[in-house]
Amino acid sequence: MPRDRLTRAQTAGYAAGSVGTGGFGTLPGLVLAYYLTDTLGVAAAFAAVVVLVPKVWDVVIDPAIGARSDREVATRGSRHRLMALGALTLPVGFVAMFAVPSGVGAPLAALWVVVAFVLATTSFSLFQVPYIAAPADLTSDYTERTRMMAWRVGVLALAILAFGAGAPAVRDALGGGRAGYLVMAVVSAIALTAGMLATVASLRGHESVAGSVGESQTLRAGLDAVRDLPRFRSLLVVFVLQALATGIVLASAQYVATYLLGSQSWVSVLFAAVVAPALFVMPLWKRHAAARGKRTAYLASSWLFVLACVAQVPALVLGWVWLSVLALAVGGIAYAGMQLFPLAMLPDVIEEAGRARGGAMSGVWTALETAGLALGPAIVLGMLAVGGFVSSTGDPAAQPRGAELAIGLAFTLVPAALALVSITALRRYEEPEVVLGGP
Repeated sequence: MPRDRLTRAQTAGYAAGSVGTGGFGTLPGLVLAYYLTDTLGVAAAFAAVVVLVPKVWDVVIDPAIGARSDREVATRGSRHRLMALGALTLPVGFVAMFAVPSGVGAPLAALWVVVAFVLATTSFSLFQVPYIAAPADLTSDYTERTRMMAWRVGVLALAILAFGAGAPAVRDALGGGRAGYLVMAVVSAIALTAGMLATVASLRGHESVAGSVGESQTLRAGLDAVRDLPRFRSLLVVFVLQALATGIVLASAQYVATYLLGSQSWVSVLFAAVVAPALFVMPLWKRHAAARGKRTAYLASSWLFVLACVAQVPALVLGWVWLSVLALAVGGIAYAGMQLFPLAMLPDVIEEAGRARGGAMSGVWTALETAGLALGPAIVLGMLAVGGFVSSTGDPAAQPRGAELAIGLAFTLVPAALALVSITALRRYEEPEVVLGGP
């Protein structure tokens, strides 16, 4: 059985992996679409396909990787071998995404990015899927999982700030362009791998803690869990809808900075406004969940996200940058809770379902989260295409009013609407009795 109370070394070691997950989840979603349209000259509609195809592949392989990680636990007592493989191979595909040779035309450049992105997402899944399943192996305590996830999301917030604000700053310091993106990718890849390997090292010392989860499972176990477990299904729907909303905001942020605020460098300010508050409110969300329950706290953070998105409408219409930054700060407070609570609730659901299929369930979870995050940039690029967005290979092109309207909607009302739908699904979720002292 897993231990109830984790040591600080275990908690910190697990949290270190969020450097990898935060960086890989943030940077491609933030700059890849913009890299395609405004550096490689790929048309917005074609770029939407480029960012979507690798994630479709990811959706296919994630449940299989989850099932494989369950077999690893059953036979070896730990999931860390798959995680190590993913961490060590990730830099190859990640750097290649931003290493398109100069002189290559837009169609070939797009193909290059697709192949590199497929390699990178495969490596990332090898780490991420077992990483998500690991908490249920490490502790069976309801409150301890919230503490564990608070550490993880705290590191995640720091990673998002570092990659979301720092990586574009590295790019801009080198004048942007292909060289700026390449240096940004190399520096980022080193940091990603370091964080992921730190978690692998921490798990290697605790194989006996993660062992005895039961017989290995097949891919079908995760899909059966979606069908058979209403709590898992409800939580999954909420998380995927919010991943989609987040992906849309993330992909549109660089366009907002460049075309609505007047400079691509503003994206670093936008990210700092979002993430800085999240670093300070995590202990408050943790206490709120302890007093009111995870579901209630999750609802509060989701409503706060809706408010932040709606407040962006007058900010962008009136050109009030201060209001936009303030709304983003509120969104950062919300985002901290929206990351903490589903990740703290998932191990509760896995505990109820049986840890033997935890990897298979996390595989489905990661696959659908990936689908949501992938659809975000694709939806933004689709909206830009409808709005008549003009791609370029140098300085930003003048955009028609329709493109500017599409950028504004993607940053405000579209994610707000998705969050509202997710709140409806979250109301149907009930805390599992097994973690509340029930039968």
